[in-house]
Amino acid sequence: MRQKIAIQGELGSYSHEACRDKRPDMEVLPCRGFEDAIQAVLDGEAELAMLPVENTTYGRVADIHRLLPHSGLKIIDEAFVRVHINLLGVPGAKLDDIREAHSHLVLLPQCATFLKNNNIRGRVSPDNARAAREVAERGDPTHAALASELAGEIYGLDVLARHIEDQSNNTTRFLIMSREADTSRRGDNGMITSFVFQVRNIPAALYKAMGGFATNGVNMTKLESYMVNGSFTATQFYADIDGHPEDENVRLALDELAYFTTDVEILGVYPADHRR
Repeated sequence: MRQKIAIQGELGSYSHEACRDKRPDMEVLPCRGFEDAIQAVLDGEAELAMLPVENTTYGRVADIHRLLPHSGLKIIDEAFVRVHINLLGVPGAKLDDIREAHSHLVLLPQCATFLKNNNIRGRVSPDNARAAREVAERGDPTHAALASELAGEIYGLDVLARHIEDQSNNTTRFLIMSREADTSRRGDNGMITSFVFQVRNIPAALYKAMGGFATNGVNMTKLESYMVNGSFTATQFYADIDGHPEDENVRLALDELAYFTTDVEILGVYPADHRR
Protein backbone atom coordinates (compact mmCIF):
# COMPACT_ATOMS: atom_id res chain seq x y z
CA MET A 1 0.00 0.00 0.00
CA ARG A 2 1.45 3.37 -1.06
CA GLN A 3 2.13 6.00 1.56
CA LYS A 4 0.12 9.21 1.27
CA ILE A 5 1.02 12.89 1.24
CA ALA A 6 -1.74 15.41 2.01
CA ILE A 7 -2.24 18.68 0.13
CA GLN A 8 -4.63 21.60 0.30
CA GLY A 9 -6.75 21.69 -2.84
CA GLU A 10 -7.53 19.26 -5.60
CA LEU A 11 -5.48 17.11 -7.94
CA GLY A 12 -3.71 19.25 -10.51
CA SER A 13 -2.75 22.02 -8.08
CA TYR A 14 0.77 23.38 -7.71
CA SER A 15 0.97 21.46 -4.43
CA HIS A 16 0.32 18.33 -6.49
CA GLU A 17 3.19 19.35 -8.81
CA ALA A 18 5.46 19.75 -5.77
CA CYS A 19 4.54 16.22 -4.63
CA ARG A 20 5.28 14.73 -8.05
CA ASP A 21 8.69 16.39 -8.01
CA LYS A 22 9.73 15.74 -4.41
CA ARG A 23 7.77 12.62 -3.40
CA PRO A 24 6.85 10.92 -6.71
CA ASP A 25 6.28 7.51 -5.11
CA MET A 26 3.60 8.73 -2.71
CA GLU A 27 -0.15 8.91 -3.30
CA VAL A 28 -1.53 12.45 -3.15
CA LEU A 29 -4.42 13.00 -0.71
CA PRO A 30 -6.45 16.15 -1.58
CA CYS A 31 -7.85 18.08 1.41
CA ARG A 32 -10.28 20.97 1.66
CA GLY A 33 -8.01 23.33 3.64
CA PHE A 34 -4.57 23.63 5.21
CA GLU A 35 -5.96 22.59 8.59
CA ASP A 36 -7.45 19.47 7.02
CA ALA A 37 -4.12 18.52 5.43
CA ILE A 38 -2.37 18.91 8.78
CA GLN A 39 -5.08 16.94 10.57
CA ALA A 40 -4.82 14.13 8.02
CA VAL A 41 -1.19 13.62 9.07
CA LEU A 42 -2.00 13.89 12.78
CA ASP A 43 -4.77 11.30 12.37
CA GLY A 44 -2.53 8.92 10.43
CA GLU A 45 -4.50 9.20 7.17
CA ALA A 46 -1.32 10.48 5.51
CA GLU A 47 2.35 10.20 6.38
CA LEU A 48 3.30 13.69 5.17
CA ALA A 49 1.79 17.05 4.22
CA MET A 50 2.98 19.38 1.43
CA LEU A 51 2.21 22.98 2.40
CA PRO A 52 3.02 26.22 0.53
CA VAL A 53 4.77 28.79 2.72
CA GLU A 54 5.73 31.65 0.37
CA ASN A 55 5.66 32.86 -3.22
CA THR A 56 8.15 35.21 -4.87
CA THR A 57 5.32 37.35 -6.32
CA TYR A 58 2.58 37.10 -3.70
CA GLY A 59 4.73 36.85 -0.56
CA ARG A 60 4.14 34.64 2.46
CA VAL A 61 1.13 32.38 2.87
CA ALA A 62 -0.22 33.91 6.05
CA ASP A 63 -2.40 30.94 7.05
CA ILE A 64 0.62 28.62 7.11
CA HIS A 65 2.66 30.93 9.32
CA ARG A 66 -0.29 31.06 11.71
CA LEU A 67 -0.69 27.28 11.76
CA LEU A 68 2.94 26.13 11.88
CA PRO A 69 3.78 26.80 15.56
CA HIS A 70 0.78 24.83 16.84
CA SER A 71 0.37 22.25 14.08
CA GLY A 72 1.97 19.39 16.01
CA LEU A 73 4.05 18.58 12.91
CA LYS A 74 7.72 19.09 12.08
CA ILE A 75 9.36 20.29 8.87
CA ILE A 76 11.49 17.54 7.32
CA ASP A 77 12.09 18.91 3.81
CA GLU A 78 11.41 21.79 1.41
CA ALA A 79 10.45 21.99 -2.26
CA PHE A 80 10.39 24.74 -4.86
CA VAL A 81 7.94 24.87 -7.77
CA ARG A 82 8.31 27.26 -10.69
CA VAL A 83 4.70 28.46 -10.95
CA HIS A 84 3.76 28.55 -14.63
CA ILE A 85 0.22 29.90 -15.00
CA ASN A 86 -1.74 28.77 -18.05
CA LEU A 87 -5.09 29.77 -19.47
CA LEU A 88 -7.09 26.54 -19.81
CA GLY A 89 -10.28 26.29 -21.84
CA VAL A 90 -12.69 23.60 -22.96
CA PRO A 91 -11.71 21.70 -26.13
CA GLY A 92 -12.32 23.83 -29.20
CA ALA A 93 -12.29 27.17 -27.36
CA LYS A 94 -10.03 29.97 -28.60
CA LEU A 95 -8.33 32.78 -26.68
CA ASP A 96 -10.66 35.35 -28.25
CA ASP A 97 -13.67 33.43 -26.88
CA ILE A 98 -12.67 33.83 -23.22
CA ARG A 99 -14.53 36.42 -21.16
CA GLU A 100 -13.90 35.13 -17.61
CA ALA A 101 -10.97 33.29 -16.04
CA HIS A 102 -11.37 31.47 -12.73
CA SER A 103 -8.63 30.79 -10.20
CA HIS A 104 -7.51 31.17 -6.59
CA LEU A 105 -7.37 34.69 -5.18
CA VAL A 106 -3.59 34.43 -4.86
CA LEU A 107 -3.08 33.46 -8.50
CA LEU A 108 -5.17 36.19 -10.18
CA PRO A 109 -2.81 39.12 -9.42
CA GLN A 110 0.15 37.07 -10.65
CA CYS A 111 -1.13 37.28 -14.24
CA ALA A 112 -2.98 40.62 -14.04
CA THR A 113 -1.20 42.07 -17.08
CA PHE A 114 -2.29 39.22 -19.35
CA LEU A 115 -5.88 39.43 -18.15
CA LYS A 116 -6.01 43.19 -18.69
CA ASN A 117 -4.43 43.03 -22.15
CA ASN A 118 -6.94 40.39 -23.26
CA ASN A 119 -9.98 42.01 -21.61
CA ILE A 120 -10.61 38.95 -19.43
CA ARG A 121 -12.32 39.30 -16.05
CA GLY A 122 -10.78 37.38 -13.18
CA ARG A 123 -13.13 35.35 -11.00
CA VAL A 124 -12.15 33.97 -7.60
CA SER A 125 -12.28 30.23 -6.98
CA PRO A 126 -11.32 28.40 -3.76
CA ASP A 127 -8.58 26.53 -5.64
CA ASN A 128 -6.99 26.75 -9.08
CA ALA A 129 -7.31 23.02 -9.75
CA ARG A 130 -10.95 23.13 -8.68
CA ALA A 131 -11.42 26.02 -11.11
CA ALA A 132 -10.09 23.80 -13.88
CA ARG A 133 -12.44 20.98 -12.94
CA GLU A 134 -15.45 23.29 -12.79
CA VAL A 135 -14.62 24.90 -16.15
CA ALA A 136 -14.47 21.42 -17.67
CA GLU A 137 -17.82 20.49 -16.09
CA ARG A 138 -19.43 23.77 -17.24
CA GLY A 139 -18.39 23.27 -20.86
CA ASP A 140 -18.75 26.99 -21.66
CA PRO A 141 -16.16 28.20 -24.22
CA THR A 142 -16.27 31.73 -22.74
CA HIS A 143 -14.99 30.53 -19.34
CA ALA A 144 -11.43 29.45 -18.64
CA ALA A 145 -9.26 28.48 -15.68
CA LEU A 146 -5.86 29.78 -14.62
CA ALA A 147 -3.92 26.74 -13.48
CA SER A 148 -1.08 24.33 -14.18
CA GLU A 149 -0.71 22.26 -17.32
CA LEU A 150 -1.09 19.25 -15.03
CA ALA A 151 -4.62 20.42 -14.20
CA GLY A 152 -5.37 20.71 -17.90
CA GLU A 153 -4.21 17.13 -18.45
CA ILE A 154 -6.28 15.79 -15.55
CA TYR A 155 -9.53 17.59 -16.45
CA GLY A 156 -9.26 17.44 -20.25
CA LEU A 157 -8.75 21.16 -20.97
CA ASP A 158 -6.76 22.80 -23.76
CA VAL A 159 -3.93 25.24 -23.09
CA LEU A 160 -5.07 28.48 -24.75
CA ALA A 161 -2.13 30.55 -23.49
CA ARG A 162 0.98 29.19 -21.81
CA HIS A 163 3.14 30.74 -19.05
CA ILE A 164 1.21 34.00 -18.70
CA GLU A 165 2.52 34.96 -15.24
CA ASP A 166 3.78 38.55 -14.92
CA GLN A 167 7.04 37.60 -13.20
CA SER A 168 9.45 35.29 -15.03
CA ASN A 169 10.82 33.96 -11.72
CA ASN A 170 7.43 33.23 -10.14
CA THR A 171 8.22 30.44 -7.65
CA THR A 172 6.49 28.92 -4.63
CA ARG A 173 8.33 27.35 -1.72
CA PHE A 174 6.70 24.39 0.01
CA LEU A 175 7.41 22.73 3.35
CA ILE A 176 7.07 18.97 3.80
CA MET A 177 5.66 18.19 7.25
CA SER A 178 5.72 14.98 9.29
CA ARG A 179 4.60 13.80 12.72
CA GLU A 180 8.19 13.03 13.65
CA ALA A 181 11.27 15.24 13.33
CA ASP A 182 14.29 13.91 11.45
CA THR A 183 17.46 15.73 12.49
CA SER A 184 19.89 12.98 11.59
CA ARG A 185 20.22 13.76 7.88
CA ARG A 186 22.82 16.01 6.30
CA GLY A 187 22.00 17.50 2.91
CA ASP A 188 24.44 17.87 0.02
CA ASN A 189 23.49 21.56 -0.24
CA GLY A 190 23.60 22.30 3.49
CA MET A 191 20.93 22.36 6.16
CA ILE A 192 18.12 24.72 7.15
CA THR A 193 16.86 25.22 10.70
CA SER A 194 13.42 26.85 11.09
CA PHE A 195 12.11 28.15 14.41
CA VAL A 196 9.69 30.60 16.03
CA PHE A 197 10.27 32.80 19.06
CA GLN A 198 8.99 35.77 21.03
CA VAL A 199 11.35 38.40 22.40
CA ARG A 200 11.44 39.35 26.07
CA ASN A 201 9.94 42.68 27.06
CA ILE A 202 13.26 44.53 27.46
CA PRO A 203 14.80 47.37 25.42
CA ALA A 204 16.44 46.32 22.15
CA ALA A 205 15.58 42.66 22.80
CA LEU A 206 15.28 41.76 19.10
CA TYR A 207 18.57 43.48 18.27
CA LYS A 208 20.32 41.61 21.07
CA ALA A 209 18.69 38.28 20.15
CA MET A 210 19.84 38.61 16.54
CA GLY A 211 23.36 39.62 17.57
CA GLY A 212 24.35 36.04 18.30
CA PHE A 213 23.79 35.00 14.70
CA ALA A 214 25.99 37.82 13.41
CA THR A 215 28.85 37.25 15.86
CA ASN A 216 28.82 33.49 15.22
CA GLY A 217 28.68 33.79 11.44
CA VAL A 218 25.25 32.20 11.00
CA ASN A 219 23.36 33.29 7.88
CA MET A 220 19.69 34.13 8.54
CA THR A 221 17.76 33.72 5.28
CA LYS A 222 14.31 34.68 6.59
CA LEU A 223 12.86 36.67 9.48
CA GLU A 224 9.09 37.28 9.55
CA SER A 225 7.01 38.90 12.27
CA TYR A 226 3.30 38.55 12.96
CA MET A 227 0.88 39.26 15.76
CA VAL A 228 -0.05 36.66 18.36
CA ASN A 229 -3.72 36.18 19.30
CA GLY A 230 -4.71 39.45 17.64
CA SER A 231 -2.63 41.58 19.99
CA PHE A 232 -0.65 44.59 18.76
CA THR A 233 1.84 44.21 21.63
CA ALA A 234 2.60 40.47 21.32
CA THR A 235 4.78 39.68 18.32
CA GLN A 236 6.06 36.30 17.22
CA PHE A 237 8.94 35.83 14.80
CA TYR A 238 9.54 33.06 12.29
CA ALA A 239 13.13 32.52 11.14
CA ASP A 240 15.14 30.31 8.80
CA ILE A 241 18.89 29.99 9.22
CA ASP A 242 21.61 28.11 7.39
CA GLY A 243 23.05 25.26 9.43
CA HIS A 244 22.21 22.50 11.90
CA PRO A 245 21.68 23.00 15.67
CA GLU A 246 24.57 20.58 16.26
CA ASP A 247 26.96 22.89 14.38
CA GLU A 248 29.04 24.77 16.95
CA ASN A 249 28.29 28.25 15.60
CA VAL A 250 24.55 27.51 15.33
CA ARG A 251 24.47 26.10 18.87
CA LEU A 252 26.12 29.22 20.27
CA ALA A 253 23.77 31.50 18.33
CA LEU A 254 20.68 29.62 19.56
CA ASP A 255 21.97 29.74 23.14
CA GLU A 256 22.27 33.52 22.89
CA LEU A 257 18.84 33.73 21.27
CA ALA A 258 17.29 31.84 24.19
CA TYR A 259 18.66 34.36 26.69
CA PHE A 260 16.76 37.27 25.13
CA THR A 261 13.58 35.47 24.07
CA THR A 262 10.71 33.33 25.31
CA ASP A 263 8.99 30.33 23.74
CA VAL A 264 11.72 29.38 21.27
CA GLU A 265 10.51 26.37 19.28
CA ILE A 266 12.41 24.51 16.57
CA LEU A 267 9.94 23.74 13.78
CA GLY A 268 12.32 21.67 11.69
CA VAL A 269 15.88 20.82 10.70
CA TYR A 270 16.05 19.71 7.06
CA PRO A 271 18.25 19.63 3.93
CA ALA A 272 18.35 22.79 1.82
CA ASP A 273 16.83 22.25 -1.62
CA HIS A 274 19.30 22.58 -4.51
CA ARG A 275 17.08 25.27 -6.10
CA ARG A 276 17.62 27.71 -3.28
